[in-house]
Amino acid sequence: MDEIIPNFDQIRRQLMSLERPKKPKMLVVDDEPDNLDLLYRTFRRDFEVLRADSGVNALSMLSTEGEVAVIISDQRMPEMKGTEFLSKTVPQFPDTVRIILTGFTDVEDLVEAINSGQVYKYITKPWDPHELRSVVQRAAESYELLKQRTEELQRSQAQTALLLTIVQAAQESDSLDASLAPIAEAFGENFFADACVLQLVENNELAAVRGIYTTSETSEIALEKDPLAQAAIRNATARPEANRELQLWVKAPGATPPAGAQHYQSAGIHTHLVVPVIYRDELLAVLSLQWKRKTTPLREDELKLINLSAQQVGLALTSTRSYRPRRQEG
Repeated sequence: MDEIIPNFDQIRRQLMSLERPKKPKMLVVDDEPDNLDLLYRTFRRDFEVLRADSGVNALSMLSTEGEVAVIISDQRMPEMKGTEFLSKTVPQFPDTVRIILTGFTDVEDLVEAINSGQVYKYITKPWDPHELRSVVQRAAESYELLKQRTEELQRSQAQTALLLTIVQAAQESDSLDASLAPIAEAFGENFFADACVLQLVENNELAAVRGIYTTSETSEIALEKDPLAQAAIRNATARPEANRELQLWVKAPGATPPAGAQHYQSAGIHTHLVVPVIYRDELLAVLSLQWKRKTTPLREDELKLINLSAQQVGLALTSTRSYRPRRQEG
């Protein structure tokens, strides 16, 4: 039987409707206000430019703002030299590309920083604006490549961990009920969801048995009246040719929740994905993943991984359901 491909094109369009950051972030650090202003004016069209007047303040800003694509830092600053500041950013933000501005030849510090991978390039003062723009453009491209490689590695690790959890749940759980929670937790953690529900379906209706993962006790996770869950069940039972369709709602600008999902707003849900769990054309459960953050939480390859893994869950649930422990002979 040919695999039925879910409605990824439609879902991709929904995800693209979400607001995405239009510019990469850059942090410029210099104790001279004129230099900060000049750097800001130079790059504000292409980057969201953050400014800090010292290494200490820059570290504090990074702890609040999170990862940036490029850091440009002056070398000679009071309290903390640029190379020292940049070295402190490496453990938490290894993919960020770092550039040093220096008005003098501090060979030992610069060579050590470059050789250790803490600095991508150094620029001497006064800098040439065209040269600096060119260096920053290459730095931003390097950052994107590093992020792609990091994400590919993370996806591979997530897939391995997820499939391992599914297999372990099938092998180690002594009941069908007990296998649901660890599987829900694995999906929730691997895809950074705020809530995940794996709920059984019996006679084409949601059963009371479910496994729950949530990062907040107040997260709305009830599926009995959820329109996406009901659509997933309805399609899987009434339309066999479309029984693998995923159901997705995203809070795009101007969008309102679907009928019957007014609780999305009160719960702060920005994205809700429901996947039917099917094995040999039998609907066994539905998997619900809910996110509260405003940016898109998923890429197309992650959607495909979730769908593939959900079908592996179907095999695991079937195996657990049919398992009967042998009675010990007296």
